Amino acid sequence: MKPITYKSIPLFYILVLGMFFFSGCKESWLDIKPKGRFTEDDLPKGSLESQVFAAYSGLRSEGTSGLPYVAIHNIRSDDADLGSSAGDEASGGPIFDNFNYPLDYWLMNNYWADHYKLINLANIVIAAADSVENPTSTTAENVGEAKFLRAWAYFNLVRAYGEVPLIDFRITDQASANKPKSSVSAIYQLIDADLQSAVSVLPLSWDGYPGRATKCMALAVQAKAYIARRMYGQALSSAQAVISSGQYDLSVSYDRIFREESENSKESIFEIQALYNQSQTEYGITYASRQGVRGSGDWDLGWGWNVPNTRLINAFEDGDPRKDVTVLYSGRINAPYGEVVPTGLPRQYWNKKVYTSPDLRKQYGSRQGEWFNFRVIRYADIVLLAAEAANELGGDSNIDLSLTYLESVRSRARGSNAGILPKVTSRDQSTVRTAIRHERQVELGMENERFFDLVRWGIDEDTLHAAGKTNYQTKNRYLPIPQPEIDKSGGVLIQNPDY
Repeated sequence: MKPITYKSIPLFYILVLGMFFFSGCKESWLDIKPKGRFTEDDLPKGSLESQVFAAYSGLRSEGTSGLPYVAIHNIRSDDADLGSSAGDEASGGPIFDNFNYPLDYWLMNNYWADHYKLINLANIVIAAADSVENPTSTTAENVGEAKFLRAWAYFNLVRAYGEVPLIDFRITDQASANKPKSSVSAIYQLIDADLQSAVSVLPLSWDGYPGRATKCMALAVQAKAYIARRMYGQALSSAQAVISSGQYDLSVSYDRIFREESENSKESIFEIQALYNQSQTEYGITYASRQGVRGSGDWDLGWGWNVPNTRLINAFEDGDPRKDVTVLYSGRINAPYGEVVPTGLPRQYWNKKVYTSPDLRKQYGSRQGEWFNFRVIRYADIVLLAAEAANELGGDSNIDLSLTYLESVRSRARGSNAGILPKVTSRDQSTVRTAIRHERQVELGMENERFFDLVRWGIDEDTLHAAGKTNYQTKNRYLPIPQPEIDKSGGVLIQNPDY
């Protein structure tokens, strides 16, 4: 079998991925045939690995890597706004900037539905593996990949909705899928078990297969799942396992991390792969286009959602070069391309971390960035989680460790300019905590971490109110379950409290 190489996927797998990417993309997760579910007839005939590749297509849906993901993970934060046009702001701004969540809105409906589709695809792989008469280590790896995907989907769902239905089996009919919500602890129990299983069987890397789940991808999500519950010892252990693996480092300069030539670099732990060129146009992803500059002509780069605001801009320390890698300014020269971004655009600021190469736009005959990979988890994120966990554990040795991890991220950002971003030297736990939280905001600005960081730190209400998003209430940590799903369940699904 030919390996997947950078921006090149064998035709067989393209067809497999395409079948699942386009199957029911506008349908609810309760609308997939027959009576709402995938069956073996929906799967291409072939090896278990072909079914694994089909499962990966679930990462490329709108709800898992497009606008719903961005809106729920980042626009709801204090330092980003919906952006786009006045019309979009009028309809979407009250939802994501002001937290007036409707019970039936296409974007949130897609987030729910597409995450459950990803879960279904993973469950199909796991069920198929159970029927393999002579399982091998490859079989175990395939199951590990599926369990990683399922854990990732449930981690997103449990953070976004709290209690959700737990579906850990292959669906054969709608009745078997119509489950009530399970507790948050039960969802995390499945996440923990899936990730531990994945860690135990997945390789550190796949030769020629960028984007496939690895041991460190599972460890990284494990660290996130632990720290979300303030399980600092476990989070530190998982994060340190990633750090000590030797697979990643901070060698990529910050100004190059988000360019196409740096995709699948030593910085990137979890990256959703996009495939797009003039002969293969159907297998890209929408991540860049939904956030690209909203203009006209050569500057019609996307929908313009998810823009930084002055709160993020002002968070950067004087001279921090990360600011101009994060923020694209209307009316200014855009380094390194030498273009002047037009004035008169709907917004003053844009998310530069999704800005695409002008040369590639010409090469691919598109301005929408369908080829642009989505960097889901970066190495710096995990280093800063390790710093946070060590600081929260406390004690001299852990404070030393925390400061070392924090400095490694600041040092990379500082580069050769010793006059900026001074080393944090305080050993006071509260001071170090504040420094780490600040570092996460500026290092990971516009990268879909901020809202859930605020929630797990317990400062979401105060911070959002200080940012002028005063309609936010603690109940808004969780979204309402889409009303169409409740209706289709016949009342088995119960709406979240206070909605």
